[in-house]
Amino acid sequence: MNHQDVGRTTVPGEQSADRQSGDERSQDDWQWRRRIRSNPHSHRIYRWVVAVVGLLIVAGGVVLLPLPGPGWVIIFLGLAVWASEFEWARRLLRFARDKVRAWGEWLQPKPLWVKGLVGLATAAVVAVVFWALFAVSGVPGFLPDAARDWLRSLPGL
Repeated sequence: MNHQDVGRTTVPGEQSADRQSGDERSQDDWQWRRRIRSNPHSHRIYRWVVAVVGLLIVAGGVVLLPLPGPGWVIIFLGLAVWASEFEWARRLLRFARDKVRAWGEWLQPKPLWVKGLVGLATAAVVAVVFWALFAVSGVPGFLPDAARDWLRSLPGL
């Protein structure tokens, strides 16, 4: 017995948590879920809660897409919440991860000028999205006067 085992009690025939295999530990981590799934009523409520929480997270990410911030990261987080309970979301998340990974693998060996063009194209898309947002909702009043005046001078705003 070492100093880490002092004060820990184990039932005879039971392994302590640090001596359990990874598989046994993962079984314990999901025991609460098996209990929920064993009762059809609680499982239905749980699925509804997962659906609503995932929807709120995805909706928050969609709202943040045209704004500066981690819109896609939040959308993927909401998708991961859904994927914890729904197979269609698990497949969609896997598809999205594969596409993002493939895009990164394609872009990494490219020369710097290609990466620069991709960056410029991304900046152009963001600028068009902001222009469309401001064209629909108007230029926000919280911007500094110089920025607001410059934006209002753009065609369509």
